Amino acid sequence: MTVPSEPNLSLLFETFWTPAAGEEAPLYTVRLTNLGATPLADFVLCFSGPGRLQATAAIQNGRLVRRFSNHSTIAPPDGFVLLPGATWEASSRQLSYPLRHWSDGAHNAYVVTAEGTILPARVLPTISTTVDNAPRRGTARAPVPFNPPEPLSILPWPKDVRGIAGGQVPHGLALGTGSAAAVEAADAFADITARLFPGEGLVRDAHQGGLTVRFAERAGEAEAYRLDFAADGVRVTAATSAGFLYGLITLGQILRGARRQPATFLFPVAGAIEDAPRMDFRGCHLDVARQFYAGAEVKQFLAVLAWNKLNRFHWHLTDDEAWRIEIAAYPHLTEKAAWRGHGLSVPPLFGSGPFATGGYYTQAEVREIVALAGRYAIAVIPEIDVPGHSFALLQALPELRDPDETGEYASVQGMPNNCLNPAQPKAIAFMETVMRELAGLFPAGILHVGADEVPLGAWSGSPMALAMLASLSGEDAARSHARQNNMETNQDGADDIENAPTAVLQAAFLRQVHESVRSLGCVTGGWQEAAHGDVLDKGSSYLIGWRDVPVSARLAEAGYDMVVSPGQAYYLDMAQSADWNEPGAGWAGSPSARDTYDFDPVQGWTVEQLTHFKGIQACIWNESMADRGVFDRLVFPRLSAIAETAWTPWAQKDWDRFIVNAALMPNLYGHWV
Repeated sequence: MTVPSEPNLSLLFETFWTPAAGEEAPLYTVRLTNLGATPLADFVLCFSGPGRLQATAAIQNGRLVRRFSNHSTIAPPDGFVLLPGATWEASSRQLSYPLRHWSDGAHNAYVVTAEGTILPARVLPTISTTVDNAPRRGTARAPVPFNPPEPLSILPWPKDVRGIAGGQVPHGLALGTGSAAAVEAADAFADITARLFPGEGLVRDAHQGGLTVRFAERAGEAEAYRLDFAADGVRVTAATSAGFLYGLITLGQILRGARRQPATFLFPVAGAIEDAPRMDFRGCHLDVARQFYAGAEVKQFLAVLAWNKLNRFHWHLTDDEAWRIEIAAYPHLTEKAAWRGHGLSVPPLFGSGPFATGGYYTQAEVREIVALAGRYAIAVIPEIDVPGHSFALLQALPELRDPDETGEYASVQGMPNNCLNPAQPKAIAFMETVMRELAGLFPAGILHVGADEVPLGAWSGSPMALAMLASLSGEDAARSHARQNNMETNQDGADDIENAPTAVLQAAFLRQVHESVRSLGCVTGGWQEAAHGDVLDKGSSYLIGWRDVPVSARLAEAGYDMVVSPGQAYYLDMAQSADWNEPGAGWAGSPSARDTYDFDPVQGWTVEQLTHFKGIQACIWNESMADRGVFDRLVFPRLSAIAETAWTPWAQKDWDRFIVNAALMPNLYGHWV
């Protein structure tokens, strides 16, 4: 692999989407233009994005050389030369799913010559041939009205606000001294505000205009707090550092609103706020496998979570596309599986370029991030997604496969042979080692093991797995499963296959992993498919229901502690409308911020089911988020909508108040339109 040496060669890559019309299938067209002065011959074109060609797609005016999940390589007709100023167009009507939004198209493209030279191309957003194209990025702020529903800027809204009277707005807050818990919270609050609002001086000494903030301790709920306002200062009362911190965050939000919108919001000089969260588990997940987020970005995101009073950070550290955490016992994981690129173990996917792209977190960095999260009252939950979603892992450590496995299966995302083998003793030993290292890094004592979307055909060509299946379910089951080898069995592990051979094998695998996690004194987390086989001890595990509320309710009925996170409302990678110009995915719908805000995560649950309801979680999957402006548009303000549902009593929620206050909430990258 070589870099380009020809200075006169410049390439432009464009993609076009024509939706289905009548009986005519949709059409995906790619166009490569030579903007340079040198002819281009004997080359292939590589491109990737969330949308993908079918594995055997027919290409008009070209041929498919290889399709690897979302990464495609196509070639022009034999003998074709791309002259200066000329274009080559190729198209296909065979995609795995129709494009719904501009961000579904290709995010990256490059050419590889016969000599192995790599020529990156400039990529434009995908154009729909049937609409006016104006791709949207960045978060849209709602206008702040002169007369809002409430004169206080607070989000999530507190449980009880009474006797409020406004007065002169202070320039900042002078944080007093108090117990160790109060001092810890004050330090964390100062750090959060400096990260999120540099230059605003929300925390300042009294001689610089800071209003005195006093602290008082009382017994009570761990996350509860009380604010008492007077002309000469504010008293924050709480039982723990988390309670003090949440009280200070509310106070900081009130101050920012009054300072930035003085005609709309006030700062109290009388009255009180009494507050405590509605739910114990108020989470947010971040996928760092599809797109890598550096340590500084993760720290900034933790500050955003804290400002929304969220208290769980689900860190999705591994997936088919990358492994992102250092494991001392297996250095090859981060040497190989943390990077994508042309000719590497994992090709460029989801916008990553042809040259090595990626990264990982050292254990020292993990400890630093986890410690910061702890200061912000956030527990960090690491996820190692197994046995499916393990392609990058298995590329780095092929010895974890069955050496005699033959054939091929694919996941719903088109990933080939991506499952850790439950019958391979080395795979079990690997998981025990990884869990042991993670337990030492994450003091919250929760280790998430994934367990979602195992393909129906997984391990159908593995003699080791078939022998295990025969011992568990009989020879007939093993023979039947073997017949699925090389078949198109890429279903995604839905509940209607919970008794399929793959589910039986996965259950055997999870039983061993769960025992390892329990032996470390930790709780096992899993996606809802971890219930297959009913092998988890319900007293030391919990599940995340991601398909819909009825699935979560049924699992709660079966005795599983549930965190509700349905794709239809809480998956923040979903586009916010069906409009082509909105970015995001669309398989679960297109929930607007209002849809997310109004969504009831336990609608129809019985009293018994509610005893197993832990809380809710936002999920941020990153296939569509190579552009950080897209991240901000998709995540905000829907993240705050979920935060208010998790905190505020349902009867006290108010969309009109929420959307006004959301305009003052921070996002991650400062992209506003």
